[in-house]
Amino acid sequence: MHIPKGSTAQLELVGFEEALKASNRTNPDYDVEKWLYVPSVYSEYRYILGTRGKNPLICIGINPSTAQPEDLDNTLKSVERIALGNGFDSFLMFNVYAQRATDPDHMEKVCNLQLHRENLKAFRYILSISKAPAVWAAWGTIIEKRDYLSKCVQDMVREGESFGAQWYCAGRLSKKGHPHHPLYLRKDEKLRPFDVKGYLKEVSDGWKSM
Repeated sequence: MHIPKGSTAQLELVGFEEALKASNRTNPDYDVEKWLYVPSVYSEYRYILGTRGKNPLICIGINPSTAQPEDLDNTLKSVERIALGNGFDSFLMFNVYAQRATDPDHMEKVCNLQLHRENLKAFRYILSISKAPAVWAAWGTIIEKRDYLSKCVQDMVREGESFGAQWYCAGRLSKKGHPHHPLYLRKDEKLRPFDVKGYLKEVSDGWKSM
């Protein structure tokens, strides 16, 4: 269980580039040749957690919980199974917002723009790893928890365009069109194309009418 100690604006954030350099150094807690973990120590935020490879599946949830290298939670175990089952050699768990919170209700109510900017740097980095980045939208209905989350996704979609990212989903969409969360998906679930731009427009229009 991770309950945020307070606003991330009160933290002295380690920028993504600095954190990435540290993640490539030998670590006594896990094999850095296998794992990409940024920052490389447990903290109030996490940019990336996954395995290293040339053809990773980038999975996007809402925000990180307690998972670490060699200690994946059930959601991350499902992500890894589906990545391998769909022909990818690795997986990278990314999040719309980088603040750790096991319960999304504990996420901060105001977006920390500095944290968001560093998170986007991390997204650009993982998009650059493969020639044809595959991005799995997997945030579920939790995106409705905070108004700023859909705006963060919009920024990510724009970044993805410059890298030729292809978006996917797995499992049934919710009644409002939200992509399914990785938990409780069948282990042999297949990815299918996801119109993320159309989704964002529908979601935005739907919320305006509420």
